[in-house]
Amino acid sequence: MSAPDRPAGWAGTPVTGAELTQRYQGAVMNTFGVPARVLARGEGSTVWDVDGNRYLDLLGGIAVNSLGHAHPAIVEAVTTQLQTLGHVSNFFISEPQVQLAEKLLELLGPGGGAGPGAAEGTGGGAGPRAADGRVFFANSGAEANEAAFKASRRTGRTRIVATEGSFHGRTMGALALTSKVQYREPFEPLPGEVTFVPYGDAAALEAAVDDTVAAFVVEPIQGEAGVIDAPEGYLAAAREITSRHGALLWVDEVQTGVGRTGDWFAHTESGVVPDLVTLAKGLGGGIPIGAMIALGDAATLLGPGNHGTTFGGNPVATAAALAVIHTIESEGLLAHATARGDQLAAGLERHPRVTAVTGRGLLRGVVLTEPRAVDVQTAAYDAGLIVNAPTPDRLRLAPPLVLTEDEAAQAIATISALLDEVLA
Repeated sequence: MSAPDRPAGWAGTPVTGAELTQRYQGAVMNTFGVPARVLARGEGSTVWDVDGNRYLDLLGGIAVNSLGHAHPAIVEAVTTQLQTLGHVSNFFISEPQVQLAEKLLELLGPGGGAGPGAAEGTGGGAGPRAADGRVFFANSGAEANEAAFKASRRTGRTRIVATEGSFHGRTMGALALTSKVQYREPFEPLPGEVTFVPYGDAAALEAAVDDTVAAFVVEPIQGEAGVIDAPEGYLAAAREITSRHGALLWVDEVQTGVGRTGDWFAHTESGVVPDLVTLAKGLGGGIPIGAMIALGDAATLLGPGNHGTTFGGNPVATAAALAVIHTIESEGLLAHATARGDQLAAGLERHPRVTAVTGRGLLRGVVLTEPRAVDVQTAAYDAGLIVNAPTPDRLRLAPPLVLTEDEAAQAIATISALLDEVLA
């Protein structure tokens, strides 16, 4: 990348991607392998690497950059808040924290979380009211899930039911709920009594849940498993089963929440009201924040001394999240995410090397006829496209909610050409 293309305020002499990659390997712990590119700046749905190459970002920081890169609303909110009040700890209240908690509860309330695809009704079982809810702020999805794990223990029960193919984080508690053997085995024994059941199988859930279960934790769409949709009626069945046995229904919306699927929350399409909802990723639009929302009786499970955090709910992160939510509302991005997601699905489903496009809105799984998704991902980088291969036969697309119609058309054309080339 030439010097004039560098972001404002860039310091230091120009470096190449190869140089920074070598330095990375000598300084950064090897928990991610060697990343494929060295990125320098971004704008909207586009990023550039240090060598000047341009990429259409169809991953969005793994469903994090909900407004894309360098969105002026987030830049202004963070800058203004830092100039006003940065960090105060949770010994004190800041206005953005209270405003964000109130807004999240509003969005979960009757009609509040309804986007273009939301259904009406109670979803097959009694549930709590958002008006009675409370929010605990954290810094990530794993931390939000740790808070929910601890809240479930306050019911007096210790068993948790989770699903096969699940991913809830890599901290010890969240990892205990994550089914992937390769992630779990090196760190066993893990906390908790966790039973895994097949995702989407209501009969298996019925058999696993009894009066000893504290909570059932479930993703409305499984992201890390390759964007797997829950069967129709599954969440409603989960609500009925957990309510009958006095167990909590805990919905992990870390990847699916905050407009990603065309609704504020992916579970609202089912009409179900959970006891616990966990959020992160897109909530801050790139600024680290997580949230556990507890509704009804669950809102009182954690009290003073039961849990805490130094940075959770800080003014800067909560101001960023408020900017994200306001922008989604004011720019109609729920309907936009639905339209662009439908455009991507319709365009890619026509390709003979694609057997299905799963998911909703701008969280999509592209199911290939051959287990060569990693090869497609690698070729996509060279073609100026960022995609992800979470499983051998699936690509995952989670672009910014601001993806334009022309950019979606470009994505369809580029992916289609890559499939012709790689899977020929």
